[in-house]
Amino acid sequence: MRLESRVEQDEFTEHASKCFDLPFDGTTYFDAWEKPSVPDEFTIGLIHGPSGSGKSTLLGEFGVEEKPEWSTTRAVVSHFATPEDAVERLTAVGFNSIPSWMRPYHCLSTGEQFRADLARKLNHNVVIDEFTSVVNRDVAKSASVAVSRYIKEKGFKNVVFATCHEDIKEWLNPEWSFDTSDGSYSIGRWLQRPSIRLKIYRGGLRKWETFAHHHYLNKTVNKASHCYLLYWGETLVGFNATLYLPGRIPPLYDGDDRPTYRASRTVVLPDFQGLGIGVRFSDALGQLYLDQGLRFFSKTAHFRFGEYRQKADWWRATSTNLKDRSKSRGKKSGKWDHWHVDQKRICYSHEYIGKRGNKYRELYEEALIKKTKKNKESSFLYEKTFDL
Repeated sequence: MRLESRVEQDEFTEHASKCFDLPFDGTTYFDAWEKPSVPDEFTIGLIHGPSGSGKSTLLGEFGVEEKPEWSTTRAVVSHFATPEDAVERLTAVGFNSIPSWMRPYHCLSTGEQFRADLARKLNHNVVIDEFTSVVNRDVAKSASVAVSRYIKEKGFKNVVFATCHEDIKEWLNPEWSFDTSDGSYSIGRWLQRPSIRLKIYRGGLRKWETFAHHHYLNKTVNKASHCYLLYWGETLVGFNATLYLPGRIPPLYDGDDRPTYRASRTVVLPDFQGLGIGVRFSDALGQLYLDQGLRFFSKTAHFRFGEYRQKADWWRATSTNLKDRSKSRGKKSGKWDHWHVDQKRICYSHEYIGKRGNKYRELYEEALIKKTKKNKESSFLYEKTFDL
């Protein structure tokens, strides 16, 4: 499909054409790609290729990109349909830095602006040009995974991206892709997302400084914490701190007197948010403590963290999970031992019990079965626990 454009000739065009021996009469031509035969309905389509190869022109065959407008006097989080919609969309694209939500758009980093724009754009029948072009490749990969997951969870149809970076193809996992460098069209069903190999090391408090201002609550960490560092290759990406939990904790089963620990801080650097690293980091530490004959609890107000644990059968909801604690009174004004009772927020609260086959989980399940048999009214609890 040949496109033509004309410009007025002047001393500048004449000088440039003479310098480079280019015949020029004021007319330029561009051979654009015709729209490929894609399905009438799909989830994600991807157009990729080098600059100047016709990506944006081809993208225009699928629709016109809308550019979100941002107020300079309102927080980023205030630009959505409802507060609930804001939380869902921002976390869905891997923008999990809550303090950054409270800033105006122009005060965000380039990577944060990229994710904020995505959060507002994603819907049915949208086109997004220059996808990941202005961010580093770590952000590009993590954002691609988060966006792909959200589009498929929400059931959005006919979302088309254009990018000059082919390295995000396997992370975005499109249903089809078109390469404007050679005109090749491919189906994405054979794509496999690359695996991520992460390593956990026992670390020190000094590394907390790297993560402190990214935590959604505050910048402090208890000096008695056990600290763990998470690396992707040679790159530090995550931090976790755990604390010993004294006091009487209801046993998981008869005779359960294991020492108890709780997660205190879990932070993944913004460039790597959206890949699911944080929840799996927490899972791995839970298993580490379980393997040492210890119990591991975690409480969070973070929607993505909490909902993941609600669905994962290796986490057990505690009696305070999603309970209103505003009227709770502990031994020291809302404090039970040194586990603070959060009286302002409704939090997710879970204990890591391990995946099937773990001896501690088997003891718990046996105890639950016995309890169910004794009390017919709790039979639904039995079904809910085991039919996952």
